Order: sequence, then C-alpha cells, then structure tokens
Amino acid sequence: MTALRPETAETQQADAPVDKQGPGLVGLHESIATLLASRGQWRQAYLHLRSALDLVHADQVEEPHVPEQLRREVELLRREHAEAREQSLRDSLTDSYNRRYLDQRLMDLLTEHGACRHGLAIALIDLDWFKQVNDTFGHLLGDRVLQRVVEMLQQGLPEGAFCARYGGEEFVLVLPRVDASSALEIVEKARERVERHPWQEIAPGLRVTVSAGLAYEPPADEAPERPAVSAEQQLLRADSLLYTAKQSGRNAVAYRADGRVRLAGAAAGRRAITETRVLGYY
Repeated sequence: MTALRPETAETQQADAPVDKQGPGLVGLHESIATLLASRGQWRQAYLHLRSALDLVHADQVEEPHVPEQLRREVELLRREHAEAREQSLRDSLTDSYNRRYLDQRLMDLLTEHGACRHGLAIALIDLDWFKQVNDTFGHLLGDRVLQRVVEMLQQGLPEGAFCARYGGEEFVLVLPRVDASSALEIVEKARERVERHPWQEIAPGLRVTVSAGLAYEPPADEAPERPAVSAEQQLLRADSLLYTAKQSGRNAVAYRADGRVRLAGAAAGRRAITETRVLGYY
C-alpha cells in the first residue's frame, strides 16, 4: 500500500470535521500520528498514537481510529525492535546468550532468589584442552566444536534456565528454581553428552570433553543466616570449583556438599584437589 503524500494528508486532516477527530488532545494526537505515518515516520507516529490511547483510557472516550497501514507498520517496528534487542544479547558464533545478558539476568535472579523458596545454581563450564583442538584441526573446526557443545549444553534445560558464553571456550549454565541434586544431575548429564558425542565423525582423532564447577545457592528460608551473594561472588565460587575439576584430571563436575568439595559421576573416585579459597564461601 502506498502512503499518502504529506501534503495530501495535511489537506485531508485540515478538512476533516472536528467532531470526527475525537475530543481535544485525543484527536490532535491521532491527527499527528496519521500525518507522521504518511511521511514514513512510524516510530514518532506510534508515540503519538500511544498518547492518544492513554488519554482514551483515562477519559473513557471512544477509541480513536487507527489507520491499518499505521497498525501494520507499528507492529513491524515492534518486531524489529524485539529482534534487534535479542540479537544484541546473543553471541554471534554460538547463538547462546552473551556476557551482557548473563550479567543483567543473573542480577535479577539473585534479587528474586532472596524472596523465593527455590535454589539457584550456576555452572561454569570450560572445554578441556581446546587450544590443542584449534592447533591440531584449525580454528574453523574449533568454531564448529563450540557450536556443537553449546547445543548439547542447552539440551533438556528446565524452564527459565539458559546458557551464556562467558568468554572464549567458557560457558555458564544458569539454573534458577532448582534443588542441589537436580542441578548436579543437569550439569553431569551435559558433561556426559559432550564426552560421548561421536566427535570422530567431524574429524578423525578429535575428542572433546568439558570440566565444570557448580555453585549452588540454597533457598533463603533454608539458610537464613547465610549472607546474600552477588553475581560476581557466585561466579567466583563456580570458577573455584572449575579449577578443582581441572586439577583433578578434567572431564569432571566439581561441586560442594556438606562443606566438602566433591566430584560427580565417574570422576567421584578420583582424589579431589583442595579448592582455592573464595571469600565468603561456606
């Protein structure tokens, strides 16, 4: 549909009877929105239309007419804005969330955690010997490995959980509203999927494993004396446990239970390395 030329739209608005424009400011905002739409200035038109609708709801008067073309273009603007925002929060290589989203969302979750009866788990996951993968098979194949690992990390995540790229070959799984055993099961299964994946189908001799540090924050009502933690502290705890997993032979998930650092799954029989102390870690 071809938009009205500005001069045509202005003439039509000037000739329109006042009683069809709606009462006072409502009609004025509608007229301006129509004019701006005719000029292709859809965002400004949308703002005036919103002002008109706010007045309508406040005064309980008849809702102003919304030109169909304007309605379609406003919807298009909304979709484009939502898509642009989503892309700004995604890692371009792996399509997982990026550090910006992680920082924003983690702060929100920690704030919510203080008022809910559910735990919050964060797993910092690192690909083992990834530099050797790049050096041996090349960076293009290394990129494919990162993409495939992220796909496996995101499989079976519960509602509200997400994966974010922390940097390089490090990723974070954020698991809200879970208990400690469920969080450990999710992360250990992800580690197993990576280990058992037929990597040799991508390149003969290729083998990929991951190590993880799982930090768990119990519900506030289960540990009322426990001080609130920041996003930075939670990530430092996960990083300390990741260090333990690495020093214990890699391809393992390290976590804390009953005041001790442990390794999950098949790695449980290994001798755990004393973890690096983190300020405020219980």
